[in-house]
Amino acid sequence: MATNNTTEQSLTKKVWNLATTLAGQGIGFTDYITQLTYLLFLKMDAENVEFFGMESAIPAGYRWEDLISLDGLELVWQYEETLKLLSKQDNLIGTIYTKAQNKIDKPVYLKKVITMIDEEQWLIMDGDVKGAIYESILEKNGQDKKSGAGQYFTPRPLIQAMVDCINPQMGETVCDPACGTGGFLLTAYDYMKGQSASKEKRDFLRDKALHGVDNTPLVVTLASMNLYLHGIGTDRSPIVCEDSLEKEPSTLVDVILANPPFGTRPAGSVDINRPDFYVETKNNQLNFLQHMMLMLKTGGRAAVV
Repeated sequence: MATNNTTEQSLTKKVWNLATTLAGQGIGFTDYITQLTYLLFLKMDAENVEFFGMESAIPAGYRWEDLISLDGLELVWQYEETLKLLSKQDNLIGTIYTKAQNKIDKPVYLKKVITMIDEEQWLIMDGDVKGAIYESILEKNGQDKKSGAGQYFTPRPLIQAMVDCINPQMGETVCDPACGTGGFLLTAYDYMKGQSASKEKRDFLRDKALHGVDNTPLVVTLASMNLYLHGIGTDRSPIVCEDSLEKEPSTLVDVILANPPFGTRPAGSVDINRPDFYVETKNNQLNFLQHMMLMLKTGGRAAVV
């Protein structure tokens, strides 16, 4: 376990040190972690091919090896073309690269991030370790006042207390309709995963039990990667990029865990026209409350901030 802790601490430090360097170049931490996510997925795909003999999930010509051999403006061009292509894919890849854009336009700094990722082997790292590294980066980002990312990050002790109270059980479905970086879903998963040794139940938990929604593309990227690194949703991400309040829920769930946004609905959002709502209002939290009440199965349970 000591090795795991050392790996976790040294890698987190490495990632954070590079963030400080990039901040000096005007690249904010949220932008940096998003690019890190895009690149890390490519690297893990390459490792899948190299170590496990799997077929690459990335189209030929846009893989990790196509990036690491390049420098200068050629590197930036190749990276931007890769993001454009992958954002149009289906399933997990399309979700992780939702509306993906390059935010590191200086080749030398893009190369620094690529080199740092290339120095490590991520897939053979224990799932809990790489998951914990990513979580700790998200947490640091959430605490950074300048990044404004705190709005997407609910403190983990609060999430843990809510999950303990709601006591989700393997076989139940769990939804967060304003999922941010996926903390509630991940904590519910950790809470349930030791409850049964049945392969069928574990597969259901990993691939079908969890469902998250957020309307901010970069947050959908971070949440999808967060769950993927913990071994959840390895083919299709449980996270979707949409506005929860726009339409009636298509499926009902057993458990809701959420910290929905407060205040009035942001300017430019689609007007809510929901005949199923009890009250017509522009108040965000009241609308989320109505939405969640309508999403729960009879006898379902919810814990909401």
